Amino acid sequence: MIVHTTQTTLLKRIGEHDDDAWAEFCDRYQDLIRNVARRRGLQDADCDDALQNVLLALTKSMPNFTYDPEKGKFRSYLKTVVLHAIHPKSRQNSSPVSLEDNDAPADDAEFERIWEDEWRQYHVLHAMATIESEFNEVDLRAFQLYAMDGRDATVTAAELHMTVDQVYQAKSRIVKRLTQVIAEQVDEEG
Repeated sequence: MIVHTTQTTLLKRIGEHDDDAWAEFCDRYQDLIRNVARRRGLQDADCDDALQNVLLALTKSMPNFTYDPEKGKFRSYLKTVVLHAIHPKSRQNSSPVSLEDNDAPADDAEFERIWEDEWRQYHVLHAMATIESEFNEVDLRAFQLYAMDGRDATVTAAELHMTVDQVYQAKSRIVKRLTQVIAEQVDEEG
């Protein structure tokens, strides 16, 4: 199992050619990168190429890079690298983006919307993975059915042999904890 570390520590370890750090980075961000590329209309193979281009940019830049949160957030840098990797003009230009380069190709509102949607989804999925061990299966299932799938609370309660109040309480507790975990994740990433 991969142990999640702070973003600053992870980036430092990547710069030191730590294979476990690369594995952790891929585990954290590969789905995010692929999903953004897919939503921009790339085919699966092109999504994989976009991921490889992002990793190549990091590989070339990280040995000489020191992450400084004062200069900007990691998510802004990653967004720029992803945009370069999937933008049609950048695919024609084989030179990778440097960590110091924050000039993105002509950005647009649609890319920004896609990025924000996927970034939120990324955090929700990782937060859910974190809290799965903190709640019992029935509460998690009630949350999934009622809060995420939009099922009626009465139907959810009957299916899970709970009261409607228990469904509401499960949702409330899980939403509260998810909010805490997501806030921690965002703070950690700088």
